[in-house]
Amino acid sequence: MDFKQLNAFLTISKLQSFTKAAEVLGYAQSSVTTQIKLLESELGVRLFERIGKNVTLTHDGKKLLPYAKQMLKLSNDIKNTVFNTETPSGTLTIGAAESLCVLRLPEILKEYKKLYPNVEISLKFGSCSEFRHFLNDNIIDVAFSLGIKIDSEEFISEIEVPEPMLLLAYPGHPLINKKEVLPRDIETEPLILTEMGCSYRAALENILNTCNVKPNITLETGSVQAIKQFTMSGLGITLLPKVAVEDEITTKKLIPLNWVGPNFEIISQVLYHKNKWISPALKEFLKLSRAFMDTYSR
Repeated sequence: MDFKQLNAFLTISKLQSFTKAAEVLGYAQSSVTTQIKLLESELGVRLFERIGKNVTLTHDGKKLLPYAKQMLKLSNDIKNTVFNTETPSGTLTIGAAESLCVLRLPEILKEYKKLYPNVEISLKFGSCSEFRHFLNDNIIDVAFSLGIKIDSEEFISEIEVPEPMLLLAYPGHPLINKKEVLPRDIETEPLILTEMGCSYRAALENILNTCNVKPNITLETGSVQAIKQFTMSGLGITLLPKVAVEDEITTKKLIPLNWVGPNFEIISQVLYHKNKWISPALKEFLKLSRAFMDTYSR
């Protein structure tokens, strides 16, 4: 197999079309079809199912997908290592928590792109548990995580910054005037939370369970913006990082409750796999991230 075949395979799997893949790759459709047939012949499996105009991956195609991505990524790393100078270039893939993309990451990326315009940035959103998988499988170069500390010998935690968490309600909610809000005070309150797998949702649920309080989850979504909108409309209360709601607090669209329960112990982290090659692009991203995050931790 060669990288052209793997690239054709990945492009078809993404676009779900041989015709569109040929257009994107700049090949004749017959060439793309031939590349896939050669790849299937070498592997001894069928990679795509074509029924009418629909093109989908077979079971074996799905198994090949992560390996093909890794091989092409390693190929790019090799080219950058052998032929690159110390000038950052190529692609930098960042795993990012959506909450941090509201304020923190855009500032860093704006400055980074100004300094290193030849680096292509690819963002992959996820949760702490997903970042472990992404880093281990070399799907991402670096994780920009927000949640319970990822502590493992497999990863190097370059930056760690404590993140204040806020329990929030809409203006006029009865709890906003309460001097001390404890876990039992929100027992019957409708909760609007992030999806399962989010570490700060898990932190809240663990605190409530420890206090024998059953959470009354009325709505869950992976979108921080949606959570804010639903909370502002009066559907319930929520837990979000302060960094994600500073504008809404300033404009008094969301009101922080006086939570005196246990600390949520949430942090921002920038981390990468211990065996990861530190390319010039990654090296400069880590340096810039450290400079920006240091300002937040003061």
